[in-house]
Amino acid sequence: MAALPDYDSDQLDILSAQSGATLGVFAGKGYARVEPAILQPAELFLDRSGEEIRRRTFVLTDPGGRELCLRPDLTIPVCRMFLAGGGKVPARLAYHGPAFRFQPGEAERPAQFLQTGVECLGVESRDDADIEVLSLCVEGIRAAGLKDFSVKIGDVGLFAGLIDALDIPPLWRGRLKRHFWRPQYFSELLERLSGNGPKPTQAYLAHLGQLGPTESRAALEGLMDYLGATQAKTSGGRTRDEIIDRLIEQAAEAAAVHLDQKSVAFIEQVLSVSGSAKESLASLRALSSEAKISLDAPLAAMERRINALEKLGVDKANTSFAARFGRNMEYYTGFVFELWSKDSEGDVQIAGGGRYDTLLKILGATRDIPAVGCAIRTERVLAARRATGALS
Repeated sequence: MAALPDYDSDQLDILSAQSGATLGVFAGKGYARVEPAILQPAELFLDRSGEEIRRRTFVLTDPGGRELCLRPDLTIPVCRMFLAGGGKVPARLAYHGPAFRFQPGEAERPAQFLQTGVECLGVESRDDADIEVLSLCVEGIRAAGLKDFSVKIGDVGLFAGLIDALDIPPLWRGRLKRHFWRPQYFSELLERLSGNGPKPTQAYLAHLGQLGPTESRAALEGLMDYLGATQAKTSGGRTRDEIIDRLIEQAAEAAAVHLDQKSVAFIEQVLSVSGSAKESLASLRALSSEAKISLDAPLAAMERRINALEKLGVDKANTSFAARFGRNMEYYTGFVFELWSKDSEGDVQIAGGGRYDTLLKILGATRDIPAVGCAIRTERVLAARRATGALS
């Protein structure tokens, strides 16, 4: 199995001083320290995290039969703790502690690692909160002793605005937004929605899609009975009902009007934009103007973030943008970012974060609560400090 890290006295002192300096920055901005439980209900992470996190989560069963997991990150545990405490907003929370992720095929990489981060909950001015958390991340890493890093930004909300502005059937609009963060699957989905994908069962599914929900479900249940697929049997880990639900979705897709090639081409053009943040912003404005599609609000927000980084002294040459950038957590809904540096082996991600406005309601809040946060990988910052000469 993947190794667990061992810390000697010297390393503990360095890591403690580093995280203490970062937490000091957070406290100075009004963020209160919290410590959520290490053991968490497994279903929260298996249902709400991205595929990459799900397959790397340590899951166990307690003596009472409950399925638990070692927290693979701290955003969901902090949010659960916030809601259990009454959920009074706005709330600014900071944390530092271990998280756990299996490293498949990389036994030398530790399965336990430290995260230091913040969650900004319930601040209605999303632009202000995004810049606040981005700035805290930059300042926190600098306080820890690392000055040499770059910043990569993206915006899931920018893509959502693009999809809403195009003439796209509602069914497909939701699916494109939902799978944006999975690049390969998204490309395959876009091809299918344009009518260019494989169609071995298209006629049958299109026929089912023209039936009402009750009739199409009855037809599929009859087919499953004929094939001998009982509720107890699964295919690829899915139950009979899950398979039927997926087939009904595919049937509706097959019966719908296909996405026109002009819309597909425009989506692909926008998603190809990457590179310098300022140059990318200009490219996106030119594309939206040419297509007569208004993306003024998300592009203005992007410009404010770029300007905020410049005011923080981040060299514009070290600030990049990628339209396809969505990170690997399923719950992100808007602005996303990552900070990168170098360790002894090359480029390494040292921090990341973003906006997740729907997560708190999923976890039990009575409404959607605006939320944005970031996490700094403590040991990676230390490795980068050593590699870049910031620590001898």
